[in-house]
Amino acid sequence: MKTEFIVIAHRGASGYLPEHTLEAVAMAHAMEVDYIEQDVAATYDHALIVLHDLYLDAVSDVAVRFPGRSREDGRHYAIDFTLEEIRTLRVHERVNPDGQPEFPGRFPHRESLFRIPTLAEEITLIQGLNRSSGRNVGIYIEPKSPAWHTAEGRDIVKQVIAELAYFGYRSRDDKAILQSFDTRYLEYARNELETDLRLVQLIGENSWLESDSDFDYLRTAEGLKSIAGLVDGIGPWLPQLVQLRADGTSGSSGLAGLAHQLGLFVHGYTLRADQLPEEIADMSSAVDLLVDRVGVDGVFTDHPDRVLRAKLPGSRAGRQ
Repeated sequence: MKTEFIVIAHRGASGYLPEHTLEAVAMAHAMEVDYIEQDVAATYDHALIVLHDLYLDAVSDVAVRFPGRSREDGRHYAIDFTLEEIRTLRVHERVNPDGQPEFPGRFPHRESLFRIPTLAEEITLIQGLNRSSGRNVGIYIEPKSPAWHTAEGRDIVKQVIAELAYFGYRSRDDKAILQSFDTRYLEYARNELETDLRLVQLIGENSWLESDSDFDYLRTAEGLKSIAGLVDGIGPWLPQLVQLRADGTSGSSGLAGLAHQLGLFVHGYTLRADQLPEEIADMSSAVDLLVDRVGVDGVFTDHPDRVLRAKLPGSRAGRQ
């Protein structure tokens, strides 16, 4: 059983500053996290930007600055805009379709002080902070919806891997991890593009329609065995790892144990201080559950400082 526990800043320190902004990245780095996550989408002119959604509406003022540029579903997709146009946008805290903040207690959503960075800018910032701080914070990248990008004429996985190689991330020894919900594109990355980066199979719910991958199957022993020779780890949704019982107790679903038996590490997503289940009292309790009872090897979190504080001396959650 692995004893290393890593903290991955989910979209930067997104519990405190708008997600994926350079400011959120810098704050996460200062918190001494192990990795910072990047979701990557493509623009019309083939730039790579750090953006969680394929569209710009939930985190920017795109509808105001570019009226009439939405698709039939009412959304403004990044791939329909040039990088120059995207640089004019102002980024705010994530809002829902009604314009209300997803997390009301976070950074004021009406304050639009931020920009959408390119992947190159974000990596440059992290590497610069690594040099000036003497730390080695890694990057954890998801090329968003690769099948969708393929249909739009973009090979986003190939482009991301090339960008990583440019910045010196080429092998399992480098502190970079590539993740995807789509098994086919992980196979493409490993077998056709011949990347030696560590790969992670993200596991969601089939109802989310993230990809054609069968996540119900991937959570079984047989399913995990089918990808064990391809990927280095799995990234399950936290409710898939934790069993919350009717009597108020909690424990492991067994998924982490199955993965460990096959030599796969387990990085669960997403632990948020302002979105804990009623059965879990606080972040310390959540970390205790995930580390000592479930046995995860790392967690994505919007509040990395709180996870780091919760890692008690003597627990399995020792820093790497």
